[in-house]
Amino acid sequence: MKATIWHNPACGTSRKTLAILEETPGVEVEVVQYLKTPYTAEKLRQLFRDAGLTVRDALRLRGTDAEERGLPEAGEEATLAAMVENPAYVDRPFVETEKGVRYCRPQELVREIL
Repeated sequence: MKATIWHNPACGTSRKTLAILEETPGVEVEVVQYLKTPYTAEKLRQLFRDAGLTVRDALRLRGTDAEERGLPEAGEEATLAAMVENPAYVDRPFVETEKGVRYCRPQELVREIL
């Protein structure tokens, strides 16, 4: 099974999720360091939809200037555009397999799609 993780190596939850993936037999892991390879708007829409989240649900406030920029109150399209422009606004990690997409907070949620 192939699993793609949108990963930030500086994030403890992302590192723990990646470790679960790497330790699971039969899982081929693709790591996308989204700060180096940013999301497209289409990919974000698909990840959020498949994970059952809204754009606002996936907005990272901690460690960003999202609140100062008014993103929690902005419309979905404006927030999505900001996420594409600055992928640090996307909370993490997201994992996608043939069984679905999970926003892996807590990291154990990844097991649902393995």
